[in-house]
Amino acid sequence: MEGRVCVVTGATNGIGKETALGLARLGATVVIVARNVERAALTANEIERETGNKNVEMVIADFASLGAVRAAAGEIARRHPALHVLVNNAGRASKKRTVSTDGFEMTFAVNHLAPFLFTRELLPLLRAGAPSRIVNVASAGERNGPMRFDDLQSERNYRGFNAYAMSKLANVLFTYELASRLEGTGVTANCLHPGTVATDLLRQIPKLLFALISPFLLTPAKGAETVVFLAASPSVEGVSGGYFQKCRAARSSRRSYDVETRKQLWNVSEAMVDGHVATSPPSTNQMK
Repeated sequence: MEGRVCVVTGATNGIGKETALGLARLGATVVIVARNVERAALTANEIERETGNKNVEMVIADFASLGAVRAAAGEIARRHPALHVLVNNAGRASKKRTVSTDGFEMTFAVNHLAPFLFTRELLPLLRAGAPSRIVNVASAGERNGPMRFDDLQSERNYRGFNAYAMSKLANVLFTYELASRLEGTGVTANCLHPGTVATDLLRQIPKLLFALISPFLLTPAKGAETVVFLAASPSVEGVSGGYFQKCRAARSSRRSYDVETRKQLWNVSEAMVDGHVATSPPSTNQMK
């Protein structure tokens, strides 16, 4: 991966951090995208120490703000004429309904709208770096969808798990539609289920349930294995539009293969992000 530029979102802990570490070990230039400058700096320093790779950068962006997403993409474009890997990993889950800076339900905004926009903004760089790869971290939770186009903002009946499941189904649908649109460009798009990993997201479930299942959870490093595989392995060069688990091709839910649903989601998502009027985002001009 030497000479290749890899962007990883949500990279200060969990799967994102382990992915950044894995790519840095392979010699890539790694750009970690995070919302907290102090944690990003600590993570970048830790990656450098553990890997000996000095090509670690950071960009600060809160994915709850579409303005910040655009600014982060612009900052990356100012630093690099081409990208070779984009890992959309940043995500959240919440028991209570909250809204983003732009007024969207927070889980849907961070887990789907932000990576949708971020990917779209970075596509010119990914085309310039072709062959290049987009890797979207989804979840088997997508099987508990469906897409509720009449209530994407979960205004009528919010349940944290249902909102999370719908956002993960959106990740899979987005991946399949993106792969179709990128056919012939040299840019591939795949998604994955990392397994049930002991990350902060699981802290949203009841404490007793977490205590019962915690001995069986995967470590973040184990969860990141499929992400790094899709980002770097020669065996998936040119493979696009796939869903992976344990570094193998797998099947996502039946509803995720509905072509009309994925096209509808794309159009709705474009309308949402294009109708957004950018507010003043936090500065992203933070570089290690």
